[in-house]
Amino acid sequence: MNDATTDKPLYVSTDGNAGPYIMVPVEQLEPVKALLNVNNVSHWVDEEAISLDGKPEVAVINLGHGSDPRGIQNLLDSIP
Repeated sequence: MNDATTDKPLYVSTDGNAGPYIMVPVEQLEPVKALLNVNNVSHWVDEEAISLDGKPEVAVINLGHGSDPRGIQNLLDSIP
């Protein structure tokens, strides 16, 4: 699945020690949440979306320490 604003693939980030997460344009938040829900991937969304340099807002979907980042990336990559 590509980011609607950059046309680059969405990816699971494993930076830091807070657990894996996905940064998603707000306009794509619901489809990504639906994909995660259908595949029983535990997640939660940060309460506030951010916008940098006047770009569209981005939401952070947290996946938690026990998640499978590679498997979730495969899910994202399976959607054109």
